[in-house]
Amino acid sequence: MILADYHLHTTYCDGKNTPREMIEAAIEKGFAALGFSCHSYTGFDPSYCIAREDTARYLEELNSLREEYRGRIRIFIGAEVDAYADTPTEAFDYLIGSAHYVRTAGGYFDVDASPEKTLDVIRTEFHGDADAYAEAYFEALATVGRHKPAFIGHFDLLMKFSERTDLIDPTSARYRMAWQRAADTLLSLGIPFEINTGAISRGWRTAPYPAREILTYLHKKGARFLLSGDAHSVEGIGYAFEEALRYAEDCGITRFENGFIQFAQKQQ
Repeated sequence: MILADYHLHTTYCDGKNTPREMIEAAIEKGFAALGFSCHSYTGFDPSYCIAREDTARYLEELNSLREEYRGRIRIFIGAEVDAYADTPTEAFDYLIGSAHYVRTAGGYFDVDASPEKTLDVIRTEFHGDADAYAEAYFEALATVGRHKPAFIGHFDLLMKFSERTDLIDPTSARYRMAWQRAADTLLSLGIPFEINTGAISRGWRTAPYPAREILTYLHKKGARFLLSGDAHSVEGIGYAFEEALRYAEDCGITRFENGFIQFAQKQQ
């Protein structure tokens, strides 16, 4: 397998390292390809995403770095687009389709904010009904196909805190039906799914997204997969890929889309 990671963030959004620092670290780790996927602008929550006025600078810097490092590592310039985002994306090589929010009467809630905030929003906005919260999340995720993403990011992100809390019951029939509806919608579009180790590198989980049951379901339905570190620092690039491979193989998955990505047609 060619070492490649197409989901990472820099100081242009909520990452800790600059693009150059990420590239140098990837080369040191033996990576052949790297995809930058800055969170695209979301007007309702500018706290974590690239500022609208910085997008041109992001593209300019990464195009320059792509030329500088040509022959040492392949660089792709992407964006992670939220289900509720409404911003131009034509300038990027590829997109990751993700859901980070549920929409409530009070606005948009970030599902990976904290266990305490999640519990509060379930109590106040969903009347204590965690299944309704999960249904809102997966209904949003099911819509990301309209962005024509290259792959789906962290399918069950709302379970980030599941190993430490019991806020959401993954064995609930309603929860299972919610994720299956979203999965079937996205599968019908032929979009690959990532196996994402980001929550492992940040200490929240010991297993990748998506959960084993979901991953097995997707595999049996013919889904394609790639590995992703969802890196927000140099340490996160390709984090726990060997463990993720074993996790995937336990679910019957032996083939990955981690070669030089076919969806990035604009380079060269």
